[in-house]
Amino acid sequence: MHFSRKDIDEMHHLYRINLINSCSGFKSANLIGSKSKNGIENVAVFSSVTHLGSHPPLLGFILRPTTVPRNTYENIKETGVYTINHIYKTIIEDAHHTSAKYDKDVSEFDVTKLHSEYKNDCFAPFVKGAPVQLHMKYVSEYYIKENDTILLIGEIEGLFLKDDLLENDGFINLSKAEIASINGLDAYTIPKLKKRLEYQRPKQLLEK
Repeated sequence: MHFSRKDIDEMHHLYRINLINSCSGFKSANLIGSKSKNGIENVAVFSSVTHLGSHPPLLGFILRPTTVPRNTYENIKETGVYTINHIYKTIIEDAHHTSAKYDKDVSEFDVTKLHSEYKNDCFAPFVKGAPVQLHMKYVSEYYIKENDTILLIGEIEGLFLKDDLLENDGFINLSKAEIASINGLDAYTIPKLKKRLEYQRPKQLLEK
């Protein structure tokens, strides 16, 4: 199977969306929690959270064009605080439902079985029961002119995780918590750890 750029441009838009969203591979599956200055909680699924650096500890995620209301973005810009919560096996359906477009006065916690909780004076809500929870502080954002999106960058202010996930060397074993990942827009899978490999160094070249 081969698709040229011309083929891609001429596809039905839903087919193109599914194709291009899934061709990059499995993505992280997270719920981002935020709260408006008026106290309305918001939680929404994102598949674009990515590691940017460890010192300082930075994570980024992509926001679609703000030509329509984006409650998560608005809340983060108002308060400077948000949370990232890993989606796990038993909450997949409720987590996915947070992609539905509700009015800003409606909290997704009220229309799903997800529950909020608060830790360490963080203004934004965490998702109760999430095996990995991150308290994030807004740092900066970069406008991507090619498709009118925003790369939002945050710094980790606090990290909460279940004790049995942490290995002796600091590695978080997500498989133990049945953490989900996303293929495309709507296909969820539960990865299993196959093998960890050592830090790789160049091999000595054999003399001919």
